[in-house]
Amino acid sequence: MPTLAVKLYSIFFKLNKKHQLYNLRIQTESSSLQDRNPFGTTCRPDEAVMASNPTFIDGVATKDIHINPSSCLTLRIFLPNTVVESSLADAHVYKGYAPVTAGRNRHKKLPVMLQFHGGGFVSGSNDSVANDAFCRRIAKLCDVIVVAVGYRLAPESRYPASFEDGLNVLNWIKKQANLAQLGNRHGKRLDGIREKHVFDEFGVSMLEPWLAAHGDPSRCVLLGVSSGANIADFVARKAVEAGKLLDPVKVVAQVLMYPFFMGSVSTNSEIKLSNSYFYNKAMCLQAWKLFLPEKEFNLDHPAANPLIPERGPPLKHMPPTLTVVAEHDWMRDRAIAYSEELRKVNVDAPLLDYKDAVHEFATLDILLQTPQALACAEDISIWVKKFISIRGHEFSY
Repeated sequence: MPTLAVKLYSIFFKLNKKHQLYNLRIQTESSSLQDRNPFGTTCRPDEAVMASNPTFIDGVATKDIHINPSSCLTLRIFLPNTVVESSLADAHVYKGYAPVTAGRNRHKKLPVMLQFHGGGFVSGSNDSVANDAFCRRIAKLCDVIVVAVGYRLAPESRYPASFEDGLNVLNWIKKQANLAQLGNRHGKRLDGIREKHVFDEFGVSMLEPWLAAHGDPSRCVLLGVSSGANIADFVARKAVEAGKLLDPVKVVAQVLMYPFFMGSVSTNSEIKLSNSYFYNKAMCLQAWKLFLPEKEFNLDHPAANPLIPERGPPLKHMPPTLTVVAEHDWMRDRAIAYSEELRKVNVDAPLLDYKDAVHEFATLDILLQTPQALACAEDISIWVKKFISIRGHEFSY
C-alpha cells in the first residue's frame, strides 16, 4: 500500500484539483475563457515552473522555443552533455554548433524523443518543475534529445487542439531535419572547406541549432504521461498513416505511461478503484467534459477509448509500444487491454505493472525520488534503447 505521506498528500491534491476543475467549468459556462484568451494557454498560473538553462547543469542543457505564431504552442528541448567533451560539459552555454575542441563528439547524433506531459488536458505544462526533472532524467538515462511539448490546454482550446499540436511538432521535426540537410549541403566556404557550424547560409534563421547539430529524426520515440499518452498514441497513428511522407522522421517506438483512457462500459478497475489516489474517476470525467466539445462528448470518443473498432490504422502497423500501469490506478484495465490487443497482432508491446503504485507514480513532483519512480525510468530506458541503438551497436539485456 502507498505510504501514509502519499495518502495524505493525495487528499490535498484532490481538493486542489477539484477546486481547479470547478473554476474552469464556471469560467467556461460564462464564456470568459474564450473571450479572454483566444491564443490559448499552455500553463496555469498556479503551476510551479522551472526556468530553462542552456548550460549543462546536472548533465543536461535546456532551452525553450515558440514554433507557431498563431498559437501558444511551445517546446522545451533537453540536450544531454554527451554531445560535447567533458571539458565543455560544465557551465558551458551550448549554442548548437560544434566547438573546434569538441573532438570525436563533434556533430554527435542522438535520437529524438517527443514527450507529452500529463494533467488531464486541462493542467500541467512542459516546463513544470516535475516535468523538467522527469525529462532530464529520461534524457540522461536514454541518451536522447527530449523535446517536451507545451500543447494548448482545455477548455480554452478543446479537442482536437492538443492532438493537432502533437502532430504539428512531429511535422516541425521533419521540416527541421530537411532544412538541416540543405544547410549542410550548402555549408562550405569559398575555399571549399566545410564550416564547423552545422548551418551558416540557407535557413539560418529557421533552423533550431541543437536539433540541427545533434538530432537524428530517423530514431524518433514518443513518450506520453497520462493524458499525454493519449496524444502520443494519436501521433503514432498519424505517423503510421503518413508513412514515407514523414521522411526522414521515423517513429521507432512509443511509451505510454498510465494512459488516460476511458470508455462507456466500465472495467473492473474503474469500478473497484474509482476513488483511488490523486485522480478519482469523477475528477477525470469532469476533465473529459472540459476537453471534448459539448456536441462530441462521448467516452467512446477516439481520443478516449483506444479499443473502438473504427479507430485506424490497423493495430498491426503500430510501432513497438511499452505500456506502464500502476496497481492502484483505476485506469489500468483499459491500458492493459490495449497492450494485449497490440500483442495479439504481433506488435512488440510489453507491459510494466508496478505493485503498490498510484497514477503518475513516476512523474508526480512528490513521488519523483521514490524507488519506484527511479526504477520505472530505468526500465523505460532499457526498453527504449533496443530501438534507438545504432545498427551494429544494439543494446541488449
